[in-house]
Amino acid sequence: MNTPNKLTLLRVFLAPVFMFFFLFDNFYMRLAALILFTVASLTDMADGYYARKYGIITGFGKFMDPLADKILVSSALISFTALHYVSPIPVMLIIGREFSITGLRLLAAYRGVVISPSWWAKVKTFLQMSTVGLVIAYVTLLTTLNHFDSPARSWFEFDYHFYLNLLLWVTAVITVWTGIDYIVKYYYMIKSVLK
Repeated sequence: MNTPNKLTLLRVFLAPVFMFFFLFDNFYMRLAALILFTVASLTDMADGYYARKYGIITGFGKFMDPLADKILVSSALISFTALHYVSPIPVMLIIGREFSITGLRLLAAYRGVVISPSWWAKVKTFLQMSTVGLVIAYVTLLTTLNHFDSPARSWFEFDYHFYLNLLLWVTAVITVWTGIDYIVKYYYMIKSVLK
């Protein structure tokens, strides 16, 4: 168990802990959730950098790293939906795509094939992390302004649902597109299972 893999597993562990804290409408809990998500996101950058720098890229890491991202993003999106910040439809599309492709990765691993993330998949991950990070930051900001009874809260009390959902829909479209791309590329494996 090398350092990049430990960082990946740490991200998996932090996902439900972040979700627990974020679901409470409390300044301290939301602040803790923001810090946890930031730390989890940093482990994503750190494990990839460390693995490339020291040449310790493993099959486990190639499989678990994107899965850890999916778990982290999914926990955040489910939290946003539960609190009615975003529409459930793009969330379902994103999570459905993510775990469908995870199934494809498991099938590929069973056949001795490691599916590395495509360029578009990396763009997708960046968009998901950015969107989730933006929503968390905005919600934390509102919670902070309410906690301190700041008059500045009126500046941020606009119809944020429209803008958050627009951003999430763009992310969902790209997410689904990358899923279709993977399915087309590896359809031969899916077809062999369906026979």
